[in-house]
Amino acid sequence: MLTYSFDNKGKDSLYEFLYKSIRDDIVSGKLKTDEKLPSKRALAEHLSISTITIENAYNQLVAEGYIYSKPKSGFYVSAIISPAVQGSAVKNIYPAETDGADEVSYIADFSNNLASQESFPFVTWTKLMRQTMSDKREKLTFNSPSVGVRELRCAISDYLFQFRGMTADPDCIVIGAGTEYLYSLIIQLLGRDKKYALEDPGYRKIAQIYKANNVAFDYIPLDENGVDTTALKESMADVLHISPSHHFPTGIVTPVSRRYELLSWVSEAEGRYIIEDDYDSEFRFSGRPIPSLQSIDTLDKVIYINTFSKSLTSTIRISYMVLPKELMARYRKELSFYSCTVSNFEQYTLASFIQQGYFEKHINRMRNYYRAQRDKVMTSIKNHPYYDKVSIKEEDSGLHFLMSIETDLSDDELTEKARGRGVNLSCLSRYYHNRDTAPEHTLIINYSGLDKDKIDEAVERLFECI
Repeated sequence: MLTYSFDNKGKDSLYEFLYKSIRDDIVSGKLKTDEKLPSKRALAEHLSISTITIENAYNQLVAEGYIYSKPKSGFYVSAIISPAVQGSAVKNIYPAETDGADEVSYIADFSNNLASQESFPFVTWTKLMRQTMSDKREKLTFNSPSVGVRELRCAISDYLFQFRGMTADPDCIVIGAGTEYLYSLIIQLLGRDKKYALEDPGYRKIAQIYKANNVAFDYIPLDENGVDTTALKESMADVLHISPSHHFPTGIVTPVSRRYELLSWVSEAEGRYIIEDDYDSEFRFSGRPIPSLQSIDTLDKVIYINTFSKSLTSTIRISYMVLPKELMARYRKELSFYSCTVSNFEQYTLASFIQQGYFEKHINRMRNYYRAQRDKVMTSIKNHPYYDKVSIKEEDSGLHFLMSIETDLSDDELTEKARGRGVNLSCLSRYYHNRDTAPEHTLIINYSGLDKDKIDEAVERLFECI
């Protein structure tokens, strides 16, 4: 029977401590592949804690791929093969694409997953702006370092440690105006002779950025666990660009076994790197946030990227990347001539927003807001008479879910028909490079920007199109 002492759990809740304890035993090999775990009731009685605590810990382990369940049988340890070079230690956002020319007014835009504008903390942000003007007057007149002001880099480092379990040296963090700018820096840093691998399906603008920078890239198909490692090896790529904690648009969460396969791939040749875009990681509605790939990378080969455009507002163009130490040294030597593309004023204001606890409160508030949005959309769909014509998946993380529908219309015909009814739709098929493998009749339902008072009417019009 699994036995753990909760005396030294620190600030972790009971379920978080139990989840980490079981996870570490799996990674270290103490718990073997396909070994059956105790039932929730038996383990709860043995540890003298509630079955809810056990259930929450098991659910998080399932979500991350450390264990799997068999109906009417129980929970079992997944096959986790940690490459020898990695050892067993565990280190302590894409909006829907538009062409910019479409300014049609819709009653509902299911293709738009920009942050809710009405929920932006204007009062707090205005107060901090005034505070910045008063307290940082002299610093505002000096040029920011190329990598960004240290206060913000330290605030981001603390945030990543507290809420993502990541160890990120502030001196390895680079601030930039949007992830697209950071992608271009990475290309210059790694060299244009590298070949990049992109997810298929995936966010199409990434390919456009690589194409504009004249670098070679290839599309790698996904299976149910994320990037197909066999296809990745056959591509002869040097750099893999992925979003493992919540893939857009499929919503796939890459399990830990596949993550270790990817870390094994990056270790097999000199000059390989993984770009981890942690898109939408803050908005997971069940269990803990999925740990980042960077947090289990002991080779220092993962470039971590995230943005505040999704968690705050799309008009605050502040993004950041955490570079491996070797690349950071190269950046300072070769690219530090660049000026930081984010104003000091915005950087100091955001640093205060994080340091004074407002960002954490805002994220918690937004999780509740978006969960309510999702639930209202789901309820409206499930209460519709034609609900038996659709099926929904990937609704527990991120700000969109997929809905497959029964229809004789092609995806193009469906989206055009919806436009005529004032509804903007986006289909999964349009994100595939290889359209032959793209599933038809699967909609991407973004709900973050919907007017809550118009959700029922929007869903009704959506079903009229079907």
